[in-house]
Amino acid sequence: MTTQTLGLSTNLSEYLLSISVREAEILMQLRQETANHPMGRMQIAPEQGQLMALLVQLLGATKTLEVGVFTGYSALVVALALPPTGKVVACDINEEFTAIAQRYWQQAGVAEKIDLHLGPAMDTLDKFLANGEAETFDFAFIDADKSNYDGYYERSLQLVRSGGLIAIDNVLWSGRVADPQVQDNRTKKIRAFNQKLYQDSRISLSLLPIADGLTLARKH
Repeated sequence: MTTQTLGLSTNLSEYLLSISVREAEILMQLRQETANHPMGRMQIAPEQGQLMALLVQLLGATKTLEVGVFTGYSALVVALALPPTGKVVACDINEEFTAIAQRYWQQAGVAEKIDLHLGPAMDTLDKFLANGEAETFDFAFIDADKSNYDGYYERSLQLVRSGGLIAIDNVLWSGRVADPQVQDNRTKKIRAFNQKLYQDSRISLSLLPIADGLTLARKH
């Protein structure tokens, strides 16, 4: 995991941020607080957040899904990009992390746009499907436990409408996926997941080398 794009020198990364990222003050404050958190490396990079906001706007999204909230940066950046009636449906299991998120959502004035569901995300997604919410989401972002990526993806693919977009984080896994010497379970899971999506005819696919690797899957 990384909070800036892999492979960029410090100078080039700082330049990219200085001429590209238009980060709202509340987002900067949240990113800075999270950087001091013991698990701060789990936060997405600001350039990735800005890309996600742009994609949501290009889609004309009004209803989005998030699997894995952490301290709330990605949900906040998407909520700020949505129209006043837009909704982020967010899934997480950690009350401590999401308490930070909710504080910033409130400060940003978007708390009413974000519907947080605490509990195992797989169960939550299954409930959405059982409640008839298939094909009602415009955009989904998956950034949770890597061992369950396949399950999250399959459920998100059902929940997202035709023409909708699924974004999946950490697919380059700090470069470990490309190192044949690395054979731990999580790395192998991500490799297998990446290969599955490469062969999946249900989607159009692009893996972007931004931050820790971001796969974009557009549902046919």
